[in-house]
Amino acid sequence: MKKIIIGEHIVKSYGEGNEKRNVIDGVSVEINEGEFVAVVGPSGSGKSTLMFALSGMDTVDGGKVVFDSMDLSAASENELSDIRRTKMGFVFQQPTMLKNLNILDNIILPSMRGNRKNGEKISEKARAIMERVGIAELEKRDITQVSGGQLQRAGICRALMNSPKIIFGDEPTGALNSKSAERIMDIFSEINGDGTAVMLVTHDAKVAARTERIMFMLDGKIVSELKLPKYDGTDMDERVEQITVKMREIGI
Repeated sequence: MKKIIIGEHIVKSYGEGNEKRNVIDGVSVEINEGEFVAVVGPSGSGKSTLMFALSGMDTVDGGKVVFDSMDLSAASENELSDIRRTKMGFVFQQPTMLKNLNILDNIILPSMRGNRKNGEKISEKARAIMERVGIAELEKRDITQVSGGQLQRAGICRALMNSPKIIFGDEPTGALNSKSAERIMDIFSEINGDGTAVMLVTHDAKVAARTERIMFMLDGKIVSELKLPKYDGTDMDERVEQITVKMREIGI
């Protein structure tokens, strides 16, 4: 299987002098095309920083990151921006939406950059994705007129607009109730089932249990991994138990 991301001995530091510390401390990681991966760890473990490094959102101080055969450390800011816009999708705990635009316009906005002549086709694609995730009826609503779960689904729609090779999710269910969180995870599973790689950063064992490979992070290092079979909807308790046992063993 082709590797979409290769991170080699990644180091990311913050602070100066005696205050300097490695938030990522020599991490090597690979993610394959179509893989469903979670990075689990406590606050401050470096898991979000690792995601930012692997996606080119943040530069690294040591090692290198290769995405889709391109060395991100050698890419210009414009090249990085184009890669993130056309080959990656991002979903965060709190979707960043513009208050003066409705839901549909927020979804299509990044895709309209330099592509306004195809605006109607872009809108049609957005409506199809909205239909798929169950928010087709919300396209004209303001962002203040929808629930947190609906807004997060809009964020997923926006991430899917350019048919990315990978979706990165940073605590994507962290601000949602359990029912909304479950629906969001259903959508991620469907996206992954279509062949898109998904990498989620989370501290929630139930979220991680929906993935197929879990990397456990502590003090800037990946200290263990756990592989699980594809989730079939029937073994959640068993999967969560395997993850929580591993977390206790590691001290997370």
